[in-house]
Amino acid sequence: MIDFISTLSPVTQALLATLFTWGMTAIGAALVFTTKTVNQKLMDGMLGSAGGIMIAASFWSLLSPAIEMSEGSSFPTWFPAAIGFLLGGGFLWIADKIIPHLHPSSPLDHAEGLHPKRKKRSTLLVFAITLHNIPEGLAVGVAFGAVAAGSPSASLTAAVALAIGIGIQNLPEGTAVSMPLRREGMSRRKSFFYGQFSGMVEPIAAVIGVVAVSFMTPILPFALAFAAGAMIFVVVEEVIPGSQENGNGDLATICLMLGFTVMMILDVAFA
Repeated sequence: MIDFISTLSPVTQALLATLFTWGMTAIGAALVFTTKTVNQKLMDGMLGSAGGIMIAASFWSLLSPAIEMSEGSSFPTWFPAAIGFLLGGGFLWIADKIIPHLHPSSPLDHAEGLHPKRKKRSTLLVFAITLHNIPEGLAVGVAFGAVAAGSPSASLTAAVALAIGIGIQNLPEGTAVSMPLRREGMSRRKSFFYGQFSGMVEPIAAVIGVVAVSFMTPILPFALAFAAGAMIFVVVEEVIPGSQENGNGDLATICLMLGFTVMMILDVAFA
C-alpha cells in the first residue's frame, strides 16, 4: 500500500488520507441507524483511546520531526517546536473563546456565550466538532507536506500512521454528534448527515496544509508544531474531560494508555 501511495502527488495523498478520516467519522455517525443510544462505557472508552492516539501522534508524527528539522538552522533547536506548539494551542483557545458553540461532551441544554433555542442546538453541536476537526486535517496535510519537502525526519509511513490514528479517534466523534441529535427527535437520516458533516472539513484543511508547507519549506517545523499544539489543546479541553465525566474514569484512563501505546507502535515501528 505504501508503494502505491508513494506514486501519488502529496496533495492527492493528503486528500485520500483525510477522505479516510472523514469516512471513519461517517461510520461513527451511522450507528444512529442501529440504535438511539450507545453504551456509555463504550463511548468513554473510545474517547479515552482517541485521546491517547492524538497525544502520541502529536509527538512522534509532528513535534519530533519539527525538532529534528530545526537542527542546524539559524534558530535554537527547540525554538520552532516551542513557538509553533504554543501558537497552535493559542489559536484554538482564542477560537474557543470568541466563537459561541457547544462542547462535544456538554449537555444540549447550554452553550458558551449564548443560550440558543432548541432548533439551533444541532447547529452549535455540529460546529463544535467541526471546529476541532480543523487541526486534525491540518496535521495530516502538514505530515504529507513534510514528506514532499524531502525532510529526512519525515516519512510516508509515519504520515499514513497519523491518518490511521486520527481516523480511529474520529469514530466516537461522529457518534457524539449523531446520537444526541437523534435523542432530540431529529430523524435518523438528518442525524447521520450532521454527524458525518462534521468530518468534511478535514480534507479541506489537509489540502491547505500540504500546499502551504510545499511552497513555504522554512515554516515546516513551525507548521508541524502548530498542528501538534492544536491537537493537544483539543485533547485536554474536550476529549479527556468528556471521557471522565460519566463515572468511567478508570476505564477511560486505561483506554487512553492503550491508545497511546498503539499509536506509538505505529509511528515507531513503521517509520
